[in-house]
Amino acid sequence: MDTAPDLAAVARLLADGTRARICWALLDRRAWTPTEVARHTGVAPSTATEHLNLLVRGGLLTEERQGRHRYVRLVDPQVADLLENLAALAGDAVLGAPARSLSGTRRRDALAHARTCYDHLAGTVGVAVTDAMTEQGLLDWQRGVRLTGDGAVWLAGLGISLPAAGRRPLVRSCLDWTVRRPHLAGTVGAALCRHALESGWLTRDRMTRAVTVTEPGRAAFAEHLALEL
Repeated sequence: MDTAPDLAAVARLLADGTRARICWALLDRRAWTPTEVARHTGVAPSTATEHLNLLVRGGLLTEERQGRHRYVRLVDPQVADLLENLAALAGDAVLGAPARSLSGTRRRDALAHARTCYDHLAGTVGVAVTDAMTEQGLLDWQRGVRLTGDGAVWLAGLGISLPAAGRRPLVRSCLDWTVRRPHLAGTVGAALCRHALESGWLTRDRMTRAVTVTEPGRAAFAEHLALEL
């Protein structure tokens, strides 16, 4: 038992509602200041700082300092995947109380339809893209998800170059907390999402993690994946 990982330590960090909301907000991949975190979670700046210090020491967040300013972000994509998987286990509870306004309902629906999960595409659209890549033979799931040779050629044809092998898996499945089915994560998932944003296939919402499929994006997904969105 001495060599068992201290899972309880991570669980204690996320068991607190404020810390869980902080981590969930940071799934947008931005670096946040403690003041922004405090405003978002509705707690005093001193309270937010205490929570942030615990999350940094616990290895879930990392911090950067620029002059007098402090910024925090998720430490790596693995933490983002952990949060998304936990959200899928939480079920409908992750959505919180029902939206009380039309704008709130629209925001929730937009997040469920298409959003970024740290640096890859999630939601109904993310799952649909993953399914289409599988149907086209670009992904293979027989022994866990892997990129096929045709998939590598397809990415190159889009002008997507993958970085040299590193610690992050080339492809990884991430359980989508709204659809409850896997969407594509890993290096390929991140590269494809970045390409879609840079090419104008997707546009970001300024206030949330939601993304919108543009008309050029609909045409591109239809052309390259035979996917009608």
